[in-house]
Amino acid sequence: MNVLVVNGPNLNLLGEREPEIYGRTTLRELEHEVEARASELGQHVRFFQSNHEGELIDVLHNQRAWADAILINPGALTHYSYAIRDALLAIGVPAAEVHLSNIDERGEREEFRRISVIREVCVERFIGLGVGSYLAALEYFARDAGIEV
Repeated sequence: MNVLVVNGPNLNLLGEREPEIYGRTTLRELEHEVEARASELGQHVRFFQSNHEGELIDVLHNQRAWADAILINPGALTHYSYAIRDALLAIGVPAAEVHLSNIDERGEREEFRRISVIREVCVERFIGLGVGSYLAALEYFARDAGIEV
């Protein structure tokens, strides 16, 4: 099984940016943990991160033939990018929405984070588990493919 892991804006600053919300794990450390778990599950992963919406869409388009599943954390684009939503819908690869924090329970000043325009086009969502959100999504797709978790 081939799994594409796509991370959006500001996720390159993991470990530095608001560690009280997003933790101290860097993006490279997150990728290492995801790759290790994917290997245990017999999955192959590719990672992509960009701060640019069009680049995220391009990688979704370009990797659609390779990917059997997608883990996507679009960052703030989650809340308003109908272009990413449409790209996920157009390519027809099962996708899981993942977020390090629980976006459904962010404070009053961040109510906008409770909105996800990609939720409807994803087969599942994993939020609020830190790196565990990514690992749970890998395991979800493994189980769906009949792999013992």
